[in-house]
Amino acid sequence: MKVALVHDWFTVIGGSENVLKEIAVLYPQADIYTLVAQEETIKTLGLENNKLFTSFIQRLPFAKTKYRNYLPLYPLAIEQFDLSQYDLIISSSHAVAKGVLTHSGQIHICYCHSPMRYAWDLYHQYITDLGLKKGLKGFFVKLVLHRMRQWDVISSNRVDYFISNSDYIGKRIEKIYRRESKTIYPNVALENFELGEAKEDFYFTCSRFVPYKKIDLIVKAFAQMPDKKLFVMGDGPDFKRIQKLATDNIILLGYQPLNILKSYLSRAKAFVFAAEEDFGILPVEAQACGTPVIAYGRGGVRETVIQNKTGVYFNEQNVASIIEAVNYFENNSTLFIPAEIAKHAAAFSSQRFSKELAQFIKTIIS
Repeated sequence: MKVALVHDWFTVIGGSENVLKEIAVLYPQADIYTLVAQEETIKTLGLENNKLFTSFIQRLPFAKTKYRNYLPLYPLAIEQFDLSQYDLIISSSHAVAKGVLTHSGQIHICYCHSPMRYAWDLYHQYITDLGLKKGLKGFFVKLVLHRMRQWDVISSNRVDYFISNSDYIGKRIEKIYRRESKTIYPNVALENFELGEAKEDFYFTCSRFVPYKKIDLIVKAFAQMPDKKLFVMGDGPDFKRIQKLATDNIILLGYQPLNILKSYLSRAKAFVFAAEEDFGILPVEAQACGTPVIAYGRGGVRETVIQNKTGVYFNEQNVASIIEAVNYFENNSTLFIPAEIAKHAAAFSSQRFSKELAQFIKTIIS
C-alpha cells in the first residue's frame, strides 16, 4: 500500500506538526506533501528520510517566512499535487491540506485540527484586529476570505473520513462541512515532562503572543493582584504591547527552550490559560507535571481539564473572571493533588494516539 501524507506547511513546530510526525512513525515509507517547508523544521521532526514534495509557493519570494502573504494561492497550490499513484492519503489539515485531489480508487483520511479559523469563527476578530474593516485593502482581504470559505466547503467533499482532534472540533466540522467525524485526541509528548510534587509560589503562562491567545487579559488580571507573581513565556507580534502592561510582579521571559519550559511548568502552583483553543496541548503538558490549570472554560480544554480535580474554569474572557478563578483556586488548593493530575494527563499520550489511529485506519482498509 502506497501512502502519502499531506500537511499545510512546515515552518515552525507546533501541535499539528507533531501529529504529522507521529503519523509518519506509523508509515515510515510515506511520501510527504506540503505547501512550504524549512529544512531545519523537517530535520528537527526527524522526517528528513521521507521523500518531500513542496508546492510552487516554496519558490516564490520570501515564501519560507512570509508564506501567509500567499493565502489566495493556497487552494491552487494544494490542488497541483499529483497523488494518483497512492492508495491511502492522510492529510493533517488546519488550512488547505485536506483539499488535495484524489480519485475513486483511493482513500483520503483527514485529521482535522480545525476548519480554517481565520475564515470562519475568527473571521470578524481577524478583520478587526488587523484594522481591515474598511478601505481597499480590507475589501480585498474580505473577498479573499469569502472565496476561501467557498473553496473550504467544496474541498471538504474530497475527504472520505474525518478525524477531529476534539469533540469541540467535531462539532465545528459538522456545523461547517455537514460531515461526521471520529475524535482522536492528538499526541502529547508526555515523556518529556516530569511530575513536580513541590510547587513554588508563582503562576505561569506560556503562549505565542497573538490576539486570540488573550495573554493581555492574564497580564492585566495579575497586575491587579500585586501579591501574586506571574511568569509569562513566549514571543510574538503582541510582545511589546503586553510588555507595557506588566507590573513588578509580572516577569516576561520571552521565548525559551523546552528544558526551561519544563522547569516552570513543573514548579508553578498553577498554569493560566485564557484562549479558546481547538484542543490545547500546553494545558495537558502542565497536567503531566502535576500542575493544575486555570483555564477559560470553552473549547478543547473542556475535554482535558477536570473541574476541581485537575483545574478550575473561568466563564468569561475578561480580567474580573480570571481574578475570581485565581482566588477560588487559592481558597480550594487542597483539591488539587499533583500525582492525580499527572495520572489524568496520561490519557493523552503518543502511544494512545498511535494505537487509536492505527485501529481506525484498520477498520477502513480491512
